[in-house]
Amino acid sequence: MQSNNKKICIVASSLGKGGAERSTAQLSKMLHSLGHDVHIVIVLDHVDFEYKGTLLNLGALKNADDTLVGRLKRFKYFKNYLKRHQFDLIIDGRSRVQAYREFLISKWIYSGIPVVYVLHCYKIEKAFTPYKWLNTYLYKTEKMVAVSKLATSHFRKELDLVNVETIYNGFDFQEIIEMAKSEISDIPKYEKYIVFFGRIHDEPKNLKLLLDAYKESKLPKADIKLLLIGDGPDLEVIQNYVSKLELNSHVVFKGFTKNPYPYVKHAHFSMLTSRHEGFPMVIPETLGLGTPMISVNCKSGPNEVITSGYNGVLVENYDVKAISQAMNSFINDETLYQTCKSNAKESVQRFSVKNITNDWKKLLDKM
Repeated sequence: MQSNNKKICIVASSLGKGGAERSTAQLSKMLHSLGHDVHIVIVLDHVDFEYKGTLLNLGALKNADDTLVGRLKRFKYFKNYLKRHQFDLIIDGRSRVQAYREFLISKWIYSGIPVVYVLHCYKIEKAFTPYKWLNTYLYKTEKMVAVSKLATSHFRKELDLVNVETIYNGFDFQEIIEMAKSEISDIPKYEKYIVFFGRIHDEPKNLKLLLDAYKESKLPKADIKLLLIGDGPDLEVIQNYVSKLELNSHVVFKGFTKNPYPYVKHAHFSMLTSRHEGFPMVIPETLGLGTPMISVNCKSGPNEVITSGYNGVLVENYDVKAISQAMNSFINDETLYQTCKSNAKESVQRFSVKNITNDWKKLLDKM
């Protein structure tokens, strides 16, 4: 696909570890495929995901000098970079929670350049400053893209934003399928297990809920292990909680890996028990590999992908018993399991890079 070529600057926290960061890397590839000149500016020095375009790593400058003077120098360097390259458009996918910083960025650094702000989460306090009046002043008429329909309506209502639309994250399912072909020598192919993959951060991911439900389910007694793939600030907390529940012989910590897909492909099913999301990328990634999914119906995203009983099971959030029963159903009810497994791949094709790239093309052609 081709569009009127633009010079686009994507601004992100980083290109490492998280779902928002992974979707930013994918966005750079989608925009590059349209023929745009893509630059990516990251504020933290983390690069794990493949991207397309020219990278400006402000995080490396932050590592060298994180004083107040160093911060001001980075602001000025960023401003001069935008001025020097004469960008047609900025796409900003960061969290915008520090009032003084966001005032400087939106009113000084971005001055004179059209901006699209991408909202990767549902919770207002994770996306905007604590001051509603300032958010209204800075963003009321700015172009916003939310990654789920529920988030779009939520931000429109709560912040009175007038220019928000939904564009889902895009997924290169063929690439994911190819990556999943890698051998996983540390797990015998005959061994049955379930998987969680993502940040080990209990506040959003609620991994204690997952562990409570797993312990109450029939899976440990059936010797069906739980793999936790990822790293994060609460790794030690969750390891201690596993010990408290006496699940050490049943829960396996795999750590962060750039390629979790072989584990997901061979899992019996995948789990999500988050308190909140924006659009959980692990759900389309799991289903795109033909692996069924059990997810709580958190805000926002899961119920826009999962049709319970068709490609997975959607469960009321915070309900240990309901989640454990859902786990049991995928072990005991072979008809349900095979139905969800057979429908998984086709159910997420609307999130393919081809379709989502076209959504971005339509937006950019209007600007």
